[in-house]
Amino acid sequence: MKKEGNNQLYLFEDEFIEDEFSPPKREIQLGTLFSGIGAIEQAFLKLGIKHRIVFACDNGEREIKLSIEQIEQLLDDIPEEQKESVIVELYSSKGENLMEKSYKANYKISNNRFFQDIRFLHGNKLGEEIDIIVGGSPCQAFSCNGKRGGFEDTRGTLFYEYARIIKEAQPKCFIYENVRGMITHDNGRTWETIKNVFRELNYNIYIHKNYKGEESPILNAANYGIPQNRLRLYVIGIRKDISLKKEFSFPIPIKLTTEVKDYLLDGPIPVKYYLGQKGFEFVTTHPSRAKVGSPIMNCQKATQQFNWNGDFIFEPLDPNRHTKEILDKAYIGEWKGKTGVIRMFTPRECLRLMGFPDSFKIVVNDNIMWRQAGNSIVVNVLEAIMKELIKTGIFE
Repeated sequence: MKKEGNNQLYLFEDEFIEDEFSPPKREIQLGTLFSGIGAIEQAFLKLGIKHRIVFACDNGEREIKLSIEQIEQLLDDIPEEQKESVIVELYSSKGENLMEKSYKANYKISNNRFFQDIRFLHGNKLGEEIDIIVGGSPCQAFSCNGKRGGFEDTRGTLFYEYARIIKEAQPKCFIYENVRGMITHDNGRTWETIKNVFRELNYNIYIHKNYKGEESPILNAANYGIPQNRLRLYVIGIRKDISLKKEFSFPIPIKLTTEVKDYLLDGPIPVKYYLGQKGFEFVTTHPSRAKVGSPIMNCQKATQQFNWNGDFIFEPLDPNRHTKEILDKAYIGEWKGKTGVIRMFTPRECLRLMGFPDSFKIVVNDNIMWRQAGNSIVVNVLEAIMKELIKTGIFE
């Protein structure tokens, strides 16, 4: 069956047959930028890919007031091996790096290989070859004073830093992910600049195309096994000097066989996740700002706090499930002809809907975990991309 939708072509049969997949025999050397809670790391684990994390970098959404020039002045007379410690101390004044806390609770990485600030990470000083770098960067406008809107025109932006690390570390390949708004940002100039920069880095650049051969760089998580309409931009780069046994092609969408309900917890849900009367009435009467009981989520929010938007779960009243403690707080109301209660997604359920297994350790509070899950890349999409990258023979 073929049909056009969500900016790409669906190509699947009624019964989808999984391609045979064999992970590379050797260990893959991985680096991540804007690492978050480790979506590519989870993809590697789920695919059984042997790997070592060479470096990760994330400031935990903390900002320091010092300019890059002021920080460089502080680092001037400090030995190279001690500079990261100074940066760690600067960021510590803004509190604990909770992203680092989640990351280190789940992955093996040397303390001196988790970096706080991409601006002071140097890809040519890592001392070893990197096979793949994965990450995105915040969406920022660039200077278009240059004739091409290329590498030099992105100075001062975090995208420039991302591109600089690729240029310095020269990984065999990279995966770049970002929000779909990047394409239209600054009337499309940002997207054109990004493509120009990547092409300057001595990499063959792959951008998804639709069945007409037109550029269509957005992939939707719902097309790769997760019931969530999460549309994100992906760019793949493969170093030009590497011979491939097969050209890279983007993974074909597969038929979605699950719904949101399949990712919900079976056991008792703590009372704190249930809505009172005000919340119940709002989310059931404002469909443009809140969805209840959707089989496919619109897009996981950065937070799933009681913030009058996002997705919510309706539970028909069940004396075996809904204890007196829950009913003392939760409002019992009518929704689509049924009597029941409404609750938020738990952090564990949000993680499941981003492709993370239950073995992922939660070591931060709910508000932080909601945000960290919502800011991640969907693991299943990266799994599908990695399978196609491996078929090229790049890691042999």
